[in-house]
Amino acid sequence: MKNDTNLAFCESDCTHSEAVKKIKSEMPDEGEFIESSEFFKAFSDTTRLRILKLLVLSEMCVCDIVHILDMTQPAISHHLKLLKSMRLVEYRKAGKYVYYSLSDDHIHQIITAGFDHIKRRNCTI
Repeated sequence: MKNDTNLAFCESDCTHSEAVKKIKSEMPDEGEFIESSEFFKAFSDTTRLRILKLLVLSEMCVCDIVHILDMTQPAISHHLKLLKSMRLVEYRKAGKYVYYSLSDDHIHQIITAGFDHIKRRNCTI
């Protein structure tokens, strides 16, 4: 295996005890890492991400999501069910229609920040 000279390594095997102690005390517990990992998995599927991006733009009826994404209603419903179970989206019924929206502004911020990051990154390449 080739040794990558671009990687930076400490030349000494020392530990900055106070800094390590402080940071370790501020780290989330294992349960929070597990929950956060599950949370971010919801964003790892292209269809779910497309649904979330639509909902950043507007509350939407399931029928409209199906039409915009050109997918079947069962497929969209499957993803919406998962997003709802993760508390990323919520819904309201109006007669025979079901409208979905983002559950809170944090989700809006996460989706928007993710797309902004990609746009900026692509501009600098």
